[in-house]
Amino acid sequence: MRPVFVRPLVRFGTGAVATAGILFAGLSAPASAAGSDQLWIAAPYEKNLQMGAEAGTPVEVGLYHDNDTFTVTDGRLTVDASGLAGVAEVTWPENCTPSGTTAVCTVAQVPVIGPDYSPQVLLEVHAADGAEAGAQGRITYAATATGGPEGTLEAPLDSFETTLTVAAGPDLVLDGLDAVEGATPGTVHTAPLTVTNEGAEPARGFTLGMTASYGLGFDSRYEACTYTRTGGDYAPMSRAECAFDRVLQPGESFSLPQPLRIALADHALRERLDVDVRPAGGVADIDDGNNYRALEVDAVNTADFAVRGSRVAGAVGETVKASLTFRNKGPGWLGNLGSGDSVALVDFTVPEGVTVTRAPAGCDPRTSAGGSYRPGRLGAPRYVCEMPYWVLENTVRTFRFDLRIDTVVPDAKGQVALRPVITGTGFPHDPRSGNNTGRVTVNPTPAA
Repeated sequence: MRPVFVRPLVRFGTGAVATAGILFAGLSAPASAAGSDQLWIAAPYEKNLQMGAEAGTPVEVGLYHDNDTFTVTDGRLTVDASGLAGVAEVTWPENCTPSGTTAVCTVAQVPVIGPDYSPQVLLEVHAADGAEAGAQGRITYAATATGGPEGTLEAPLDSFETTLTVAAGPDLVLDGLDAVEGATPGTVHTAPLTVTNEGAEPARGFTLGMTASYGLGFDSRYEACTYTRTGGDYAPMSRAECAFDRVLQPGESFSLPQPLRIALADHALRERLDVDVRPAGGVADIDDGNNYRALEVDAVNTADFAVRGSRVAGAVGETVKASLTFRNKGPGWLGNLGSGDSVALVDFTVPEGVTVTRAPAGCDPRTSAGGSYRPGRLGAPRYVCEMPYWVLENTVRTFRFDLRIDTVVPDAKGQVALRPVITGTGFPHDPRSGNNTGRVTVNPTPAA
């Protein structure tokens, strides 16, 4: 299955406000086994070309691979533009060697995917003279590279292409919203924002959508906007839907009636304000890739994660109930809004002398070493329970296990530990690591 090339931060708030998008982010690729690797091509599925525009439309294409165990070099991306005949023309960048309508583009070092990934080949495509609105063509791609377990890698054949459509219309572009670092909870931040029509046709009205994560609020309010709050199974957030009937001529810019001000709550930590703009009346935007921006706000705050086990007792053959409790003691909340990863894993090593006869649905059985446990869900020596991708500043969640006592072992202890999804990253927001572990003790010896 072809990986999906999307923005490094998943956009939320367009239309259904995060219900489908927020859990998936980055540049997704299939998980690879330790000894395997795969080469991929990152290319847009489709692009619009402005009729009669002097400037070309950028088409960004790149290579990447799965497994950072391997070094991959000498990437060779073959770009076939023969499918654009009569529709569009390509201007090739310096790292491409063209031959007719095909070019081979070089990528000296092929990276693995990550938040800092950038496509290495920038094509510039113009609509052909005489091409009519609605005309379509396509670019196809193939790629090879040196590296991986076999010494060479090849992207899946016939899996990558970009469809280009000649169109006439507005091209609304968002600008502003620079990242904010070191913000103080409880303060208000001003975020400059402009909308410019860079297309060849006027935009006869437009809508502006803004979605603020849980730690942000709209301090400035506009008559053209309606405001709502959402929650449920997804992280709470605020949404503003604004409709402006102003006509934006080509080259004209628009600013909000008063500066956009966002308020940081006392529980703010790693926040985002996502903004999107669209022409009104169902008119298609020439390039919707520049219709969206995300303002990242990094607040100076902490979220104290803690875990607690329990003490239970029983005779041989009895079943006792043991609880593992996660608590966020705040003052900040935490949401992995970009990756959608669990905020923490609750790792439970089962005490000696007992067997797990019931485990919560969110807890996966593991071997003692942490590998996959094959016999089934019950009776495993270890369990890893996954927290959601967000927790509020006062979240408490308990995982309850049934333990059958097979042998009475006085003071049998099992460990409960919080750990991040990505090994070695730790919890940089957590000021106290000492409460990240606990014990489940079965048949504790009475204190003297």
